[in-house]
Amino acid sequence: MPNDLIYKIGITLIPNIGVVNGKQLIAHCGGVEAVFNETEKALSKIPNIGSVIINNIKNQKVLLRAEQELEYLLKNNIKALFYKDKDYPSRLSNCHDSPILLYYKGSTPLNKRRVVSIVGTRHASSYGKDVCEEICKHLQNYDVMVLSGLAYGIDTCAHRVCVENGVPTVGVLGHSLDTLYPAQNRKLADKMMENGGLLTEFISKTKPDRENFPKRNRIVAGMSDAVVVVESGRKGGAIITAELGNSYNRDVFAVPGRAGDEYSVGCNYLIRTNRAALIENGSNITYFMGWEKVEKQTESQQKLFIELSDEEQKVYDCVSENKEISIDRISIITCTKPSIVASVLLKLEFEGMVKALPGKLFRKI
Repeated sequence: MPNDLIYKIGITLIPNIGVVNGKQLIAHCGGVEAVFNETEKALSKIPNIGSVIINNIKNQKVLLRAEQELEYLLKNNIKALFYKDKDYPSRLSNCHDSPILLYYKGSTPLNKRRVVSIVGTRHASSYGKDVCEEICKHLQNYDVMVLSGLAYGIDTCAHRVCVENGVPTVGVLGHSLDTLYPAQNRKLADKMMENGGLLTEFISKTKPDRENFPKRNRIVAGMSDAVVVVESGRKGGAIITAELGNSYNRDVFAVPGRAGDEYSVGCNYLIRTNRAALIENGSNITYFMGWEKVEKQTESQQKLFIELSDEEQKVYDCVSENKEISIDRISIITCTKPSIVASVLLKLEFEGMVKALPGKLFRKI
């Protein structure tokens, strides 16, 4: 990980700043590290940056906490994605309120060719689950990554069916990666790591507080080409996500339900007010989006398109030649510093080329 990651983490921890002002600060100062090195006089000339924020920037506790977070990321093989990085979700980066920094643990690159968000009520009916299952199974032939929030109900159904059918799926969390809510989805989340992963904007030790979930929903909407609402009440996270999808100019779809059903009211409202197009199955989605079936590439074919530097190739070759190997051993064989080896391995794991094993061992996938 780059040395300036401490500053990238730090700027997200400055109280009262927000993502819009944070990006403005970075642009005015010419870089994230420059924000912390800038004089108070220069900072005071930046629009919307007053004495309170300036004092918060100069508070050394921010960078101390950022250092702790960096250690946590390295220890747990978590990738930090800065909003200017090439690996940052490109669709989301076009949203004015996108997070400055995202934390991702998983095996699937986030800039997939096609991305669909599937959201809905926690109180899913058998009808809603059946429709959700059909949609996910249909999408497996269209090179689509499915996003959802890993909540009870429709979210869980979407992730589970994707895992069972080989569809890449990412859960966007309203808390940090060191916990999981609901806890009952831990096994499902672990399986998602093999063909997908978990994503959040929250640093470690962040609890699943109520105010975090609307923030989570903007990521779900912003990262997608299309937002699909399967079942929903008139209010709730699914409706918020659909409204955000419309504000980001995404395609929004909703599955109609029987008049009067509590958890069909939201979908029927979206359709009735032209906030969403009516769909009944997965074929409707791919038809409206103009998507054709895609022949799946094999793992080896996918790896041919990943360009590696000489250093990265050297580490990858070393892992490939051994059944299991430690960072220290790779360091000795390749004459590369352990810290650099760890950084390279994190990238290779993110690209789905190596797998981290217990005991800090690695093997080729």
